[in-house]
Amino acid sequence: MPKLAAFPKAFMRQLCKDGTMTLREWVDLAAPLGVDGLEYYSGMLELADPARWAEARRTVEARGMVIPMLCCSPDFSHPDADFRTREIEKEKNWIRMAAALGAGYCRVLSGQRRPELTREQGLSLVAASIEACLPEAERCGVTLIIENHYKDDFWSYPEFAQKMDVFCDLVERIRHPRFGVNYDPSNAYLAGDDPLELLRRVQHRVVTMHASDRSLISGTLEDLRREEGGAEGYAKRLRHGEIGKGLNDYDAIFSTLRAAGFDGWVSIEDGVDGMEQLAASVRFVRAKLKQHWP
Repeated sequence: MPKLAAFPKAFMRQLCKDGTMTLREWVDLAAPLGVDGLEYYSGMLELADPARWAEARRTVEARGMVIPMLCCSPDFSHPDADFRTREIEKEKNWIRMAAALGAGYCRVLSGQRRPELTREQGLSLVAASIEACLPEAERCGVTLIIENHYKDDFWSYPEFAQKMDVFCDLVERIRHPRFGVNYDPSNAYLAGDDPLELLRRVQHRVVTMHASDRSLISGTLEDLRREEGGAEGYAKRLRHGEIGKGLNDYDAIFSTLRAAGFDGWVSIEDGVDGMEQLAASVRFVRAKLKQHWP
């Protein structure tokens, strides 16, 4: 059966920006959830010092959990070679961070969908950048996972490989045992794609998954897509919510993954309204995992 992790979606500002929550406090909050692991983010303030990585790992493992995944946001689509080189070096450092934390998986992204970038230019730049990181991943025993992502909170443009066809082309270009897919069904809706069709296309490359559910606060998905370009921050029309109460069909998702032989980590990315909501999402996903992997 896949193992279950949780991501501190509700506490990113406290952990990554203003420092009003410590990692130990997050671990103490999350321990009663009964999950197997906690997904961490490379921008957590306490992780800026490599000397603290071992302590961060011990804090989680002392509560009977592990850190299976490290969430990172490299920007590999920039046309400037020096910029991309700096992003590659950042990702290599994050790979080393992942290994020190005990994580077997480290996320990569494609980068921003800059208006001046053609599809072929972007695919070439991104694929070459990811491939430049793979020797470090292999050395550290870490698998790079690319997510069908929407948009980093601090980017001006959405993900270059946001659309299904571009994402699948990029995945197909990189054939390496230390490279796989982190599937997020909610993000497919933002791209105007069917999350189940995307899953069918990449199911044999999926090694981890983000479990979330999203609902529109106002308007339609078409309204959202018309407004998505050129604004820093996250879409205002969209909100994360309790899993099982949004757009995703988890029976179809998990039955497809089960048939494909998936047995990796599922990390819950909801709980923006607090720990009770996160606990409800954990209960829902845990029940579905037991149902589909009896």
